[in-house]
Amino acid sequence: MSLLFSTMTLRERTFRNRLWVSPMCMYSAVDGVPQRWHRAHLSQFASGGAGLILAEATAVVPEGRISPRDTGLWTDEQGEAWSEIVDDVHERGALIGVQLAHAGRKASTWWPWAEQRGSVPHAQGGWVTKAPSAVAYEGFDRPEALDAEDIDQVVAAFADAARRAVDAGFDVLEVHGAHGYLLHQFLSPLSNLRTDEYGGSLENRARLVLRVLRSVRESAGEGIPTFLRISATDHADGGFVPEEAAQVAGWASQAGADLVDVSSGGLVAHQSIDIHPGYQVPLAAAVRAEGRVRTGAVGVITSGAQAEQVLASGAADAVFAGREWLRDPHFALRAAHELGAPVQWPSQYLRARWR
Repeated sequence: MSLLFSTMTLRERTFRNRLWVSPMCMYSAVDGVPQRWHRAHLSQFASGGAGLILAEATAVVPEGRISPRDTGLWTDEQGEAWSEIVDDVHERGALIGVQLAHAGRKASTWWPWAEQRGSVPHAQGGWVTKAPSAVAYEGFDRPEALDAEDIDQVVAAFADAARRAVDAGFDVLEVHGAHGYLLHQFLSPLSNLRTDEYGGSLENRARLVLRVLRSVRESAGEGIPTFLRISATDHADGGFVPEEAAQVAGWASQAGADLVDVSSGGLVAHQSIDIHPGYQVPLAAAVRAEGRVRTGAVGVITSGAQAEQVLASGAADAVFAGREWLRDPHFALRAAHELGAPVQWPSQYLRARWR
Protein backbone atom coordinates (compact mmCIF):
# COMPACT_ATOMS: atom_id res chain seq x y z
CA MET A 1 0.00 0.00 0.00
CA SER A 2 1.42 3.37 -1.04
CA LEU A 3 1.46 6.06 1.64
CA LEU A 4 1.60 8.71 -1.08
CA PHE A 5 -1.68 7.48 -2.52
CA SER A 6 -3.47 6.92 0.75
CA THR A 7 -6.24 9.32 1.68
CA MET A 8 -6.05 11.89 4.46
CA THR A 9 -8.91 13.64 6.21
CA LEU A 10 -8.57 17.06 7.83
CA ARG A 11 -11.70 18.43 9.42
CA GLU A 12 -14.49 17.90 6.84
CA ARG A 13 -12.27 17.44 3.78
CA THR A 14 -10.79 14.14 2.55
CA PHE A 15 -7.83 14.33 0.16
CA ARG A 16 -7.66 11.52 -2.38
CA ASN A 17 -3.88 11.32 -2.04
CA ARG A 18 -0.95 13.14 -0.45
CA LEU A 19 0.82 14.46 -3.54
CA TRP A 20 -0.14 18.11 -3.73
CA VAL A 21 0.53 21.16 -5.90
CA SER A 22 2.38 24.05 -4.26
CA PRO A 23 1.10 27.60 -4.83
CA MET A 24 2.96 29.13 -7.78
CA CYS A 25 2.41 32.71 -8.93
CA MET A 26 1.45 33.13 -12.58
CA TYR A 27 1.65 36.96 -12.72
CA SER A 28 -1.26 36.93 -15.16
CA ALA A 29 -4.17 38.55 -13.30
CA VAL A 30 -5.92 41.78 -14.25
CA ASP A 31 -6.83 44.02 -11.30
CA GLY A 32 -6.51 40.97 -9.07
CA VAL A 33 -9.00 38.93 -11.12
CA PRO A 34 -7.80 35.48 -12.28
CA GLN A 35 -8.05 34.94 -16.02
CA ARG A 36 -8.59 32.05 -18.44
CA TRP A 37 -4.91 31.18 -18.02
CA HIS A 38 -5.48 30.42 -14.34
CA ARG A 39 -8.49 28.26 -15.13
CA ALA A 40 -6.59 26.08 -17.60
CA HIS A 41 -3.43 26.08 -15.51
CA LEU A 42 -5.05 24.88 -12.28
CA SER A 43 -7.60 22.46 -13.70
CA GLN A 44 -4.92 20.50 -15.58
CA PHE A 45 -3.39 19.41 -12.28
CA ALA A 46 -6.73 18.00 -11.19
CA SER A 47 -6.91 15.94 -14.39
CA GLY A 48 -3.35 14.87 -13.61
CA GLY A 49 -4.35 13.30 -10.30
CA ALA A 50 -3.36 15.88 -7.69
CA GLY A 51 -4.91 15.40 -4.27
CA LEU A 52 -4.85 19.12 -3.49
CA ILE A 53 -4.06 22.13 -5.63
CA LEU A 54 -3.08 25.30 -3.81
CA ALA A 55 -3.71 28.39 -5.92
CA GLU A 56 -1.02 31.03 -5.98
CA ALA A 57 -0.26 33.71 -3.39
CA THR A 58 -3.43 35.78 -3.53
CA ALA A 59 -3.34 39.24 -2.01
CA VAL A 60 -5.78 40.23 0.71
CA VAL A 61 -5.38 43.94 -0.17
CA PRO A 62 -4.20 45.69 -3.37
CA GLU A 63 -0.98 46.89 -1.74
CA GLY A 64 -0.25 43.31 -0.64
CA ARG A 65 0.38 42.09 -4.19
CA ILE A 66 3.87 40.98 -5.10
CA SER A 67 3.37 42.59 -8.49
CA PRO A 68 0.58 44.50 -10.24
CA ARG A 69 -0.25 41.24 -12.01
CA ASP A 70 -1.02 39.19 -8.89
CA THR A 71 -4.38 37.67 -8.05
CA GLY A 72 -6.48 39.00 -5.19
CA LEU A 73 -9.44 38.33 -2.93
CA TRP A 74 -10.23 41.84 -1.74
CA THR A 75 -13.35 42.19 -3.95
CA ASP A 76 -16.41 40.06 -4.59
CA GLU A 77 -15.67 40.17 -8.34
CA GLN A 78 -12.40 38.37 -7.70
CA GLY A 79 -14.17 35.79 -5.56
CA GLU A 80 -16.71 35.11 -8.31
CA ALA A 81 -13.92 34.56 -10.85
CA TRP A 82 -12.21 32.12 -8.50
CA SER A 83 -15.46 30.17 -8.02
CA GLU A 84 -15.49 29.13 -11.68
CA ILE A 85 -11.96 27.74 -11.32
CA VAL A 86 -12.93 25.92 -8.13
CA ASP A 87 -15.83 24.26 -9.95
CA ASP A 88 -13.53 23.04 -12.74
CA VAL A 89 -11.13 21.46 -10.26
CA HIS A 90 -13.92 19.79 -8.30
CA GLU A 91 -15.34 18.28 -11.50
CA ARG A 92 -12.00 16.53 -11.97
CA GLY A 93 -11.97 15.01 -8.48
CA ALA A 94 -9.38 17.14 -6.69
CA LEU A 95 -9.61 19.58 -3.81
CA ILE A 96 -8.41 23.15 -4.21
CA GLY A 97 -7.14 25.71 -1.75
CA VAL A 98 -5.89 29.26 -1.95
CA GLN A 99 -2.88 30.89 -0.35
CA LEU A 100 -3.83 34.17 1.32
CA ALA A 101 -0.95 36.59 1.25
CA HIS A 102 0.44 40.05 1.85
CA ALA A 103 3.86 40.75 0.35
CA GLY A 104 4.85 43.57 2.71
CA ARG A 105 8.17 45.13 1.72
CA LYS A 106 8.48 42.72 -1.23
CA ALA A 107 5.31 44.10 -2.86
CA SER A 108 5.06 46.40 -5.89
CA THR A 109 7.77 44.60 -7.86
CA TRP A 110 8.13 43.67 -11.51
CA TRP A 111 7.01 40.21 -12.62
CA PRO A 112 9.83 37.77 -13.46
CA TRP A 113 9.84 38.18 -17.25
CA ALA A 114 9.56 41.98 -17.23
CA GLU A 115 12.50 43.85 -18.71
CA GLN A 116 12.91 45.84 -15.49
CA ARG A 117 13.87 44.62 -12.02
CA GLY A 118 13.18 45.84 -8.50
CA SER A 119 10.29 48.03 -7.40
CA VAL A 120 7.69 49.30 -9.86
CA PRO A 121 7.68 53.14 -9.99
CA HIS A 122 4.46 54.83 -8.93
CA ALA A 123 4.09 56.32 -12.40
CA GLN A 124 4.00 52.80 -13.83
CA GLY A 125 1.48 51.34 -11.41
CA GLY A 126 3.58 50.82 -8.29
CA TRP A 127 2.75 51.87 -4.73
CA VAL A 128 4.22 52.54 -1.29
CA THR A 129 4.91 49.27 0.52
CA LYS A 130 4.34 48.45 4.19
CA ALA A 131 6.44 46.32 6.54
CA PRO A 132 7.03 45.71 10.25
CA SER A 133 9.97 48.13 10.10
CA ALA A 134 11.20 50.70 7.59
CA VAL A 135 13.93 48.39 6.35
CA ALA A 136 14.09 47.64 2.63
CA TYR A 137 14.66 44.30 0.97
CA GLU A 138 17.95 44.65 -0.88
CA GLY A 139 17.38 46.48 -4.18
CA PHE A 140 13.75 47.42 -3.43
CA ASP A 141 12.21 50.68 -2.28
CA ARG A 142 12.18 51.45 1.43
CA PRO A 143 8.82 50.53 3.02
CA GLU A 144 6.81 52.39 5.63
CA ALA A 145 6.48 50.78 9.05
CA LEU A 146 2.99 49.60 9.96
CA ASP A 147 1.39 51.26 12.98
CA ALA A 148 -1.09 49.60 15.34
CA GLU A 149 -4.10 50.61 13.26
CA ASP A 150 -2.44 49.31 10.08
CA ILE A 151 -1.83 45.96 11.77
CA ASP A 152 -5.47 45.67 12.81
CA GLN A 153 -6.46 46.37 9.20
CA VAL A 154 -4.15 43.60 7.97
CA VAL A 155 -5.83 41.11 10.30
CA ALA A 156 -9.28 42.24 9.14
CA ALA A 157 -8.22 41.97 5.48
CA PHE A 158 -7.11 38.35 5.91
CA ALA A 159 -10.45 37.55 7.58
CA ASP A 160 -12.41 39.21 4.77
CA ALA A 161 -10.41 37.42 2.07
CA ALA A 162 -10.93 34.11 3.89
CA ARG A 163 -14.69 34.70 3.85
CA ARG A 164 -14.61 35.36 0.10
CA ALA A 165 -12.53 32.22 -0.40
CA VAL A 166 -15.08 30.12 1.48
CA ASP A 167 -17.89 31.67 -0.55
CA ALA A 168 -15.98 30.78 -3.74
CA GLY A 169 -15.90 27.14 -2.66
CA PHE A 170 -12.24 26.67 -1.76
CA ASP A 171 -11.59 23.56 0.33
CA VAL A 172 -8.43 24.77 2.10
CA LEU A 173 -7.13 28.17 3.20
CA GLU A 174 -3.38 28.63 3.55
CA VAL A 175 -1.90 31.64 5.35
CA HIS A 176 1.37 32.68 3.69
CA GLY A 177 4.00 33.20 6.38
CA ALA A 178 7.04 32.34 4.25
CA HIS A 179 9.41 33.52 1.51
CA GLY A 180 10.10 36.96 2.94
CA TYR A 181 6.55 38.29 2.70
CA LEU A 182 4.79 40.31 5.38
CA LEU A 183 4.11 37.67 8.05
CA HIS A 184 7.59 36.22 7.60
CA GLN A 185 8.98 39.76 7.91
CA PHE A 186 7.39 39.95 11.35
CA LEU A 187 8.79 36.54 12.36
CA SER A 188 12.41 37.28 11.46
CA PRO A 189 14.67 39.50 13.58
CA LEU A 190 16.45 40.53 10.37
CA SER A 191 13.41 42.46 9.16
CA ASN A 192 11.49 43.09 12.40
CA LEU A 193 13.21 45.81 14.46
CA ARG A 194 10.08 46.85 16.37
CA THR A 195 10.15 47.64 20.07
CA ASP A 196 6.41 47.28 20.72
CA GLU A 197 4.36 44.12 21.37
CA TYR A 198 5.09 42.91 17.82
CA GLY A 199 8.88 42.95 18.10
CA GLY A 200 11.71 41.56 20.17
CA SER A 201 10.89 38.15 21.61
CA LEU A 202 9.71 35.26 19.45
CA GLU A 203 6.33 35.42 21.15
CA ASN A 204 5.99 39.06 20.09
CA ARG A 205 7.29 38.46 16.56
CA ALA A 206 4.75 35.65 16.12
CA ARG A 207 1.86 37.71 17.45
CA LEU A 208 0.60 38.93 14.05
CA VAL A 209 0.85 35.47 12.46
CA LEU A 210 -1.28 34.00 15.24
CA ARG A 211 -3.81 36.84 15.11
CA VAL A 212 -4.17 36.28 11.37
CA LEU A 213 -4.58 32.52 11.81
CA ARG A 214 -7.30 32.98 14.40
CA SER A 215 -9.14 35.44 12.18
CA VAL A 216 -8.91 33.12 9.18
CA ARG A 217 -10.05 30.15 11.26
CA GLU A 218 -13.09 32.13 12.42
CA SER A 219 -13.96 33.05 8.82
CA ALA A 220 -13.36 29.51 7.58
CA GLY A 221 -15.63 27.89 10.13
CA GLU A 222 -14.95 24.53 11.72
CA GLY A 223 -15.17 22.38 8.59
CA ILE A 224 -12.47 23.85 6.34
CA PRO A 225 -8.79 23.03 6.96
CA THR A 226 -6.41 25.94 7.47
CA PHE A 227 -2.69 25.68 6.73
CA LEU A 228 0.27 27.91 7.57
CA ARG A 229 3.25 28.13 5.23
CA ILE A 230 6.50 29.07 6.91
CA SER A 231 10.13 29.47 5.97
CA ALA A 232 11.77 27.40 8.67
CA THR A 233 15.10 29.15 8.23
CA ASP A 234 16.27 32.39 6.63
CA HIS A 235 19.54 30.74 5.52
CA ALA A 236 21.28 33.85 6.89
CA ASP A 237 23.15 34.69 10.08
CA GLY A 238 20.98 36.20 12.80
CA GLY A 239 17.73 35.19 11.11
CA PHE A 240 14.76 32.94 11.84
CA VAL A 241 15.88 29.39 12.68
CA PRO A 242 14.25 25.91 12.71
CA GLU A 243 13.92 25.80 16.49
CA GLU A 244 11.84 28.98 16.35
CA ALA A 245 9.86 27.61 13.44
CA ALA A 246 8.91 24.53 15.46
CA GLN A 247 7.75 26.71 18.34
CA VAL A 248 5.68 28.90 16.02
CA ALA A 249 4.21 25.79 14.41
CA GLY A 250 3.06 24.54 17.80
CA TRP A 251 1.44 27.89 18.56
CA ALA A 252 -0.12 27.90 15.10
CA SER A 253 -1.73 24.53 15.78
CA GLN A 254 -3.28 25.93 18.94
CA ALA A 255 -4.54 28.91 16.90
CA GLY A 256 -6.37 26.62 14.47
CA ALA A 257 -3.80 25.55 11.85
CA ASP A 258 -4.28 21.95 10.73
CA LEU A 259 -1.00 21.56 8.84
CA VAL A 260 2.25 23.52 8.50
CA ASP A 261 3.63 23.74 4.96
CA VAL A 262 7.40 23.94 5.53
CA SER A 263 9.61 25.81 3.08
CA SER A 264 12.62 28.10 3.66
CA GLY A 265 14.37 31.29 2.65
CA GLY A 266 13.22 34.36 0.77
CA LEU A 267 13.69 37.00 3.44
CA VAL A 268 17.01 38.48 2.38
CA ALA A 269 18.95 38.62 -0.87
CA HIS A 270 22.20 37.52 0.81
CA GLN A 271 20.79 34.11 1.85
CA SER A 272 23.03 31.10 1.23
CA ILE A 273 21.16 27.92 0.24
CA ASP A 274 22.49 24.51 -0.77
CA ILE A 275 19.76 23.43 -3.18
CA HIS A 276 19.62 19.69 -3.88
CA PRO A 277 16.92 16.99 -4.09
CA GLY A 278 14.82 17.02 -0.93
CA TYR A 279 16.88 19.78 0.66
CA GLN A 280 13.97 21.15 2.70
CA VAL A 281 12.58 17.79 3.86
CA PRO A 282 14.69 17.75 7.07
CA LEU A 283 13.10 21.08 8.01
CA ALA A 284 9.62 19.58 7.68
CA ALA A 285 10.76 16.62 9.78
CA ALA A 286 12.14 18.87 12.53
CA VAL A 287 9.03 21.05 12.65
CA ARG A 288 6.82 17.94 12.72
CA ALA A 289 8.74 16.31 15.56
CA GLU A 290 9.46 19.34 17.72
CA GLY A 291 6.25 21.25 17.04
CA ARG A 292 4.08 18.11 17.20
CA VAL A 293 2.12 19.18 14.15
CA ARG A 294 1.25 17.77 10.76
CA THR A 295 3.59 19.03 8.07
CA GLY A 296 3.90 19.20 4.31
CA ALA A 297 7.37 18.81 2.76
CA VAL A 298 8.60 20.53 -0.38
CA GLY A 299 11.85 21.17 -2.23
CA VAL A 300 13.11 19.47 -5.43
CA ILE A 301 10.84 16.44 -5.12
CA THR A 302 10.64 14.99 -8.62
CA SER A 303 9.54 11.34 -8.54
CA GLY A 304 6.95 9.13 -6.97
CA ALA A 305 9.60 7.00 -5.26
CA GLN A 306 11.22 10.06 -3.68
CA ALA A 307 7.87 11.42 -2.50
CA GLU A 308 6.92 8.00 -1.09
CA GLN A 309 10.17 7.89 0.88
CA VAL A 310 9.49 11.33 2.40
CA LEU A 311 6.29 9.98 3.92
CA ALA A 312 7.76 6.59 4.83
CA SER A 313 10.55 8.32 6.76
CA GLY A 314 8.03 10.17 8.92
CA ALA A 315 9.28 13.57 7.77
CA ALA A 316 5.86 14.81 6.69
CA ASP A 317 2.21 13.96 6.26
CA ALA A 318 1.94 15.22 2.68
CA VAL A 319 4.27 16.17 -0.15
CA PHE A 320 4.09 19.42 -2.09
CA ALA A 321 5.80 19.93 -5.43
CA GLY A 322 6.01 22.94 -7.68
CA ARG A 323 8.34 22.87 -10.66
CA GLU A 324 7.75 19.16 -11.27
CA TRP A 325 4.04 19.87 -11.77
CA LEU A 326 4.96 22.59 -14.27
CA ARG A 327 7.11 20.12 -16.18
CA ASP A 328 4.46 17.41 -15.96
CA PRO A 329 0.88 18.42 -15.07
CA HIS A 330 0.11 14.69 -14.70
CA PHE A 331 2.82 14.13 -12.07
CA ALA A 332 0.46 12.22 -9.76
CA LEU A 333 -0.68 9.82 -12.48
CA ARG A 334 2.95 9.21 -13.45
CA ALA A 335 3.91 8.63 -9.81
CA ALA A 336 1.02 6.21 -9.34
CA HIS A 337 2.14 4.33 -12.47
CA GLU A 338 5.71 4.16 -11.15
CA LEU A 339 4.60 2.90 -7.74
CA GLY A 340 1.90 0.58 -9.00
CA ALA A 341 -0.67 2.38 -6.89
CA PRO A 342 -4.31 1.53 -7.73
CA VAL A 343 -5.68 5.04 -8.19
CA GLN A 344 -8.68 6.16 -10.19
CA TRP A 345 -7.61 7.58 -13.55
CA PRO A 346 -9.79 9.86 -15.67
CA SER A 347 -11.68 7.67 -18.12
CA GLN A 348 -10.17 9.65 -20.98
CA TYR A 349 -6.65 8.66 -19.85
CA LEU A 350 -7.19 4.96 -19.04
CA ARG A 351 -5.21 3.79 -22.08
CA ALA A 352 -2.05 5.13 -20.38
CA ARG A 353 -2.62 3.38 -17.07
CA TRP A 354 -0.63 0.20 -17.54
CA ARG A 355 1.56 0.60 -20.60
